[in-house]
Amino acid sequence: MSDPHRSSARPAEPAVRALQLRQQLHHHAHRYYVLDEPEIPDAEYDKLFQELQALEAAHPELASADSPTQRVVGAVLDHFAPVRHAVPMLSIRTETDTEATGAQAFDARIRRELGLAEGDAQVQYVAELKFDGLAINLRYEHGTLVCAATRGDGEVGEDVTQNIRTIGQIPLRLQTGTNSLPLSGRAGVGAAPPPVLEVRGEVYMRRDDFEALNERQRGKIAQGAKNEKTFVNPRNAAAGAVRQLDPAIAARRPLSFFAYGLGEVVLPEGQSPPETHHGWLMQLRDWGFPVASQTRLAQGAEELVAFHRDMGQGRDALPYDIDGVVYKVNSLALQKRLGFVTREPRWAVAHKYPAQEQLTMVLAIDVQVGRTGKLTPVAKLAPVFVGGVTVTNATLHNEDEARRKDVRVGDTVVVRRAGDVIPEVVSVVLDKRAHDGLLFTMPRQCPICGSAAVREEGEADYRCTGGIFCPAQRKEAIVHFAHRRAVEIEGLGDKLVEQLVDANLVRNLADLYRLGFAALASLERMGDKSANNLVAAIEKSKQTTLARFIFGLGIRHVGEATAKELARHFGKLDAVMDASENQLLEVADVGPVVAQSIRTFFAQPHNREVVEQMRALGLVWPEGEPAAREVLPLTGKTLVITGTLPSLSRDEAKDKIEAAGGKVAGSVSKKTDYLVAGSEAGSKLTKAQELGISILDEAQLMELLNGSA
Repeated sequence: MSDPHRSSARPAEPAVRALQLRQQLHHHAHRYYVLDEPEIPDAEYDKLFQELQALEAAHPELASADSPTQRVVGAVLDHFAPVRHAVPMLSIRTETDTEATGAQAFDARIRRELGLAEGDAQVQYVAELKFDGLAINLRYEHGTLVCAATRGDGEVGEDVTQNIRTIGQIPLRLQTGTNSLPLSGRAGVGAAPPPVLEVRGEVYMRRDDFEALNERQRGKIAQGAKNEKTFVNPRNAAAGAVRQLDPAIAARRPLSFFAYGLGEVVLPEGQSPPETHHGWLMQLRDWGFPVASQTRLAQGAEELVAFHRDMGQGRDALPYDIDGVVYKVNSLALQKRLGFVTREPRWAVAHKYPAQEQLTMVLAIDVQVGRTGKLTPVAKLAPVFVGGVTVTNATLHNEDEARRKDVRVGDTVVVRRAGDVIPEVVSVVLDKRAHDGLLFTMPRQCPICGSAAVREEGEADYRCTGGIFCPAQRKEAIVHFAHRRAVEIEGLGDKLVEQLVDANLVRNLADLYRLGFAALASLERMGDKSANNLVAAIEKSKQTTLARFIFGLGIRHVGEATAKELARHFGKLDAVMDASENQLLEVADVGPVVAQSIRTFFAQPHNREVVEQMRALGLVWPEGEPAAREVLPLTGKTLVITGTLPSLSRDEAKDKIEAAGGKVAGSVSKKTDYLVAGSEAGSKLTKAQELGISILDEAQLMELLNGSA
């Protein structure tokens, strides 16, 4: 990756390069800690820091007092009062080897420095999560929170007490009393709060809270609010909230906290502290501080390796971001014996996971068409190793997001990948833009089939209107058409559809009815009996109903209930295909969005052509004159089904409700009229009870269906 501060002609001299690195690190530290507007991901900063460390180690004369390697980086904001830490807030050494050897190397170093031989007892450690948030020091005097300060430069931080007081997880007063865990095992001594207690931990933002915050921000921006922005990641959202001058604004930002260590501690006379780090964590938990439940004791290197592996595997399931784990020698006596080196304790190390953010360049922006017709802009990237894999593509989500982030071909961008999540472009490094590329614009035709690409009112995404014709949607369209609630072709599942499409035997829905025994029998793992059964199922599906056929076409927003209303209202398929939007709006359950979707689908000549081909190949259904709308027992009523009913399956209950004129919804809301609850009903039942919605069992539902309730 190119470095704008390095000469392209030849490598810089060590002294020049050291100066460049110090300038860059100070610049990026200011952007990260002070402005909360980082230009590069953490992994890129770490690379620069490690390069400077190596350079100063090889040339000791280059080390200077102002080097970032000699102190904890950071600065005090002018508009917050400075707070001098009674005990410096030092950083922990980072182990960048993301494999098991990182834990093994730490244990080997600790044993060597303690003078332990191979046959000696294993060292006990505390294994913790490395949270991706903002470090905070909380000072309590006689049990009451009196000051909260950021790390700052490690010696002096910023007074953010008023903002920290808004975090519900942080106790304003210690929980002390007869139930408190006694220090050092002495009964009752935990009842008195210590004269001075400084608790250190991490302020962070949960992922769901972060997404909700950004959703609110997007809403404000859409309404024309000025000086509003969305946040790059939870860490920066949390840091920005802590540094708000107005505590009322901070209170609206959903922050959380975990405790993991101590600063200054003064205990009452005669009271002895715990002898281990883990003992202190348990004491902090008893005083009312949240301590991560994943924290565990570990004996030797083997259990550290297991912790690193287990947390890595479960990393993406956590409700908050972590970028590694931390190992600490548990014995405080051994910690004191090991001591410190320069800016970090010898008795602890942070063991990172593969970086989830990296820098790379946008080579092109393509548009992909999904199985449901959604058009997604995708950035084609110079290959970069991020999140444990090499990434060459990253989603831009939709046209609005691509424009909001202002991503252009040739840009240097921050790419993020978390576990199995599709990589995404987080932001553009504008300082590295050296061109005037064009803003991205979504094409108005599907790049696969040429059909119109439309964006419905209120929707963020463009969609191909090719439906049953578009090759990108072919597999999804066939699976939906063959579903038992649609036309129903028994035995035609996802895997078989994959084979048929990949073998180019089926290019659209009509091709299903051209399949013969010979073509099917030639497929892998398809025996003669299976081929005969599928031929018979395809033949049987030719006899269907108008409602099932309409539903099977997969028109956007047209579900089973709407398909039934269309069939009842128009009576004939041609009438549906030729109906104007105003005529469609006369149908119950059809609003402007659904009407437009139906018109758009049938306005595509190739969609109509596929329908006519299926008719010519023998698909038939009863047709007649439009039926008068009958007032049925559940006309106009919305029901939700939850749990297991005694004798009815979910589909049987749904059919009966719809036959009685009702509508079945998937979630409970204020618009729900009844909840049909069977055994093992879950959260839907709870929500219905909270909203005061009528609850029915199966017997009461049958009475309602029969009009006797």
